[in-house]
Amino acid sequence: MTAVADRTERYVADFEAFARNGASGAPEWLRELRRGAIARFAELGFPTTKQEEWRFTSVAPIAEQRFMLSPVPRSLLPAPSDVERLCVGVGPRVVFVDGRHAPSLSTPADLAGGVRAASLAAALRTNAGSELARAHLTRHARWRESAFAALNTAFLADGAFVHVPANTTLEWPLEVVFLSTGRAGSDGPIVSHPRSLIVVERGARAAVVETYAALSDGVYWSNAVTEVVVGEGASAELYRVQQEGPHSFQVGTTHSRQERDSYFGLHVVTLGAALARHDINALLDGPGAELILNGLYLLGGGQHADHHTVIDHAQPHCASHEFFNGVLAERAHGVFNGRIIVRPGAQRTDSKQTNNNLLLSTEARADSQPQLEIYADDVKCTHGSTVGPIDQMQLYYLRSRGLSPEAARSILTYGFGAEILGRMRHPEVRERLDRLVRARLGGA
Repeated sequence: MTAVADRTERYVADFEAFARNGASGAPEWLRELRRGAIARFAELGFPTTKQEEWRFTSVAPIAEQRFMLSPVPRSLLPAPSDVERLCVGVGPRVVFVDGRHAPSLSTPADLAGGVRAASLAAALRTNAGSELARAHLTRHARWRESAFAALNTAFLADGAFVHVPANTTLEWPLEVVFLSTGRAGSDGPIVSHPRSLIVVERGARAAVVETYAALSDGVYWSNAVTEVVVGEGASAELYRVQQEGPHSFQVGTTHSRQERDSYFGLHVVTLGAALARHDINALLDGPGAELILNGLYLLGGGQHADHHTVIDHAQPHCASHEFFNGVLAERAHGVFNGRIIVRPGAQRTDSKQTNNNLLLSTEARADSQPQLEIYADDVKCTHGSTVGPIDQMQLYYLRSRGLSPEAARSILTYGFGAEILGRMRHPEVRERLDRLVRARLGGA
C-alpha cells in the first residue's frame, strides 16, 4: 500500500467505526450521503501542489499527520468567561466545542418570530428540521469536487442549524461559535468536521457571525463546511472570523445560493492558524441578486492562508463586488485566487474584483490570481490586484507632520484593513472586529 493510499484508508477505517457507532441513528438519506462522500474522498485523496487549484498551498502537514475524532467529554467544557472572551457578536449564540454542541454555553434555541438557531444534530431529530435539512444539506457545497468537503460530509454529525422564516427580521446578529480545545487524544491530535446550514427565507432579514477560535495553543485540525441559502427578496450577512490557534490547521468551505432580488454580504476576517485554506463559492441564481464579498487577512510569523473564491453569475441583472485585503508580516504567505464566471444569458452583469496585499517585510510573500470567465456580451466586469510594501510617499507625508516612523506605519497599516471593516453593516460587530484588528496589528 502506498503512503498516499494509507493516508486515505485510515480515514475510511475511522468512518466505518463512526458509521457503526455515533452515526447509526441518522436517517437513511443521510447515511447514504455519508457513504457516497467517504467513497468520493477515497477516490480524490488529499490534494497536492501538482494540482492547479493547490499549487501554492501544500496540505502535507495535514495529510501526513494522524488526526482522530474527539467525543468531547462534557466535563471538560470551557468556562463561560472563556467563551465570552473569544466571541465577536453581542446577541444570542450557539456554541460548539470540538465540533459538538455545548447547550450549557449556548442561549435558548428558539428566538422571536419563529427563528431557529440550534444544533444540526438536534434539528435532524425533528420532522421540520429534518425536512428542511434534506432539502438543502449537501445540495450546495460541491463535495464531489473537493476532498475536504467530501470528508466533512462523510463525518457529518453536528454543526449550526439556522432557520429564519419568511418575512422575519432578526434584530440582533446571531453568533455561531466553534471552539477547539487543542487537546490531543490517546492516538494523536484531534479533528472536527463542523457542518452548518443557514436558511434565510423569502423577505427575511438576518445576520450571522461565525466564529472559529482556540482555547489553547495545541495542534488540531478544523475542517468546516457552511451552506447558506438566501431566499427571494431576503437580506443576509455572514461574518466569518477565523482566529484559530498558532499551531492549528483550518480548512473551510462556504457555499451560498441567492434567489431573485436578494442581498448577501459575506465578510471574512482571517487571523489565526498556521495553515488555513478557505474555499468560497457564491451562486447568484436569481435575477437582481446582489453580493458583497469582503475579506481581510492579517498574517505574521510563518502563517500561510489561501483564499479561493468563485462567484457564479447564473442569471441576468446581478451584481457582485469583491474586495480582499491582506497584511503580511515576517515570513507569512498569503494566496488569493478569485474567479468570476458570467454564464451565457447572464446579461447586464455588474461585477468587480479587487485584491490588495501589503507586505511589511522582505520575506513576506503574496500570490494573487484574479480571473474572469465571461460568456455574455452585455456586462460590466473588472478585476485587479496589487502587491507591495507601504507607500514611501505616504509614509514621508505622515512623518513630515510630526509622527514617528512606527506611528506612521501603524496608521497606514490600520487604514489598509479599516477599508474592509468599513463595509460591514452592523456597528456592534464592526466595532468588536475593529478592536480585534487593532490588537493584532499592534502586536505585529
